[in-house]
Amino acid sequence: MNSAIVVKNLRKEFGNKIAVKDSTFEVEEGSLFSLLGVNGAGKTTTIRMLTGLSKPSSGDAYICGHSIVTELDEVKAISNISTQETAVAPNLTVEENLLFMARIYGMSKQEAKEKVEQIIKQFSLEEIRRSKAKTLSGGWQRRLSIAMALISEPKVLFLDEPTLGLDVLARKGLWNIIRDLKEKVTIVLTTHYMEEAESLSDQVAVMVDGEVKACGTVAQLKELTEKDTLEAAFIAIAEGEV
Repeated sequence: MNSAIVVKNLRKEFGNKIAVKDSTFEVEEGSLFSLLGVNGAGKTTTIRMLTGLSKPSSGDAYICGHSIVTELDEVKAISNISTQETAVAPNLTVEENLLFMARIYGMSKQEAKEKVEQIIKQFSLEEIRRSKAKTLSGGWQRRLSIAMALISEPKVLFLDEPTLGLDVLARKGLWNIIRDLKEKVTIVLTTHYMEEAESLSDQVAVMVDGEVKACGTVAQLKELTEKDTLEAAFIAIAEGEV
């Protein structure tokens, strides 16, 4: 299978602080890859570099063959991100947010209308399509944020803590949406929730102090650490037992 993302010695320094230390990993096309780590481990900084929101201090990464250093316009054309802070316009309705995003990506009025109808159906947004975004629950806002990120039909989608702060039912609803997206688009997910990574991921990387300490399937990480759960395996890796 082809690699959608190839990361080579990616590094980010903020003054004397090294936020990401020479990360190297690959993400297969059509798979879901989870980045795990405690707060400050370097997950979000890595995502920001891969999406062009932050410039690497050294190293490079290739998104569908395009360098984030020398071909950033091409990278942005084929990837998108749903960040922790949802990018929805609070005073616009769900439908208006989606139409606005479609027009930003250069679609004609007719193309935008057709695309929005498709997305509303895909994300089961019919009942809230005319609700202002600011009136939505956290779960619906995150669902809308991911829907907006998919308007441009990216080949690679980055989801930064997509279910942070959501209740159990809202989280499970988003899991179903993310599962439906798998194989249609390559997904890179950052999360604090071990059961989320275990349920959704094809591969998992564990970051500790800016460094990728282990990478593999959930089963491989359990075998590596001789633990029964991903949470126990994560703790073992994070505490340097491996």
